[in-house]
Amino acid sequence: MTIETWALYVGTVLLFMCTPGPSHLLMLSASTSNGFKRSLATAAGDLTANAIQIVLAGLGLAAALNASKYGFTIIKWLGVSYLVWLGTRQIINSFKAHGSATPAKRASLKALWARGFITSAANPKAVVFFAALFPQFLSSTHSLFPHILVLGFTYIVIDGIFLSAYGKGGSWLATKLSNKTQAWVEKASGAGMIGAALLLGFKSQRS
Repeated sequence: MTIETWALYVGTVLLFMCTPGPSHLLMLSASTSNGFKRSLATAAGDLTANAIQIVLAGLGLAAALNASKYGFTIIKWLGVSYLVWLGTRQIINSFKAHGSATPAKRASLKALWARGFITSAANPKAVVFFAALFPQFLSSTHSLFPHILVLGFTYIVIDGIFLSAYGKGGSWLATKLSNKTQAWVEKASGAGMIGAALLLGFKSQRS
């Protein structure tokens, strides 16, 4: 793989990352409620799921997912339901955390990791995305496995930077905003997560 091809790939991924997805909204929410350092567990869960999806894409599981229409649909809507549940709970927790003198209990690192992992892993289209993206930057005249490793590692690094940026932004908001304003930010974040989940679900259904 030439440096020009790799640079083109980086540019493509950056364009893709410019639109925040459910994982980015979840990271913003986790950091606002639990602090930046603790929210990194959520980022770790998300990136772990991405790494698994990249491996599965490399092994050709995308073709199997496309062949299993009903399995794909079931997993997709389970993921949408989970994201809606997370967004709803975020809105409910915003009342508990800021509507009384007793602060809401922070989530454990294990729970934060699980939220990030499930949010990313529940999207089977990610495997198809990686399987469709990688071949555009690969050459059949070279060994594919090392190049897939480079592309996958590059994606995880870029995604990790974006997740950290969203987490830092959420942590900054939590320190600068009043309790009342922060509660509204958390409500908006939860509503945004619900909206993103429903849009993803119905967009996939139409396609």
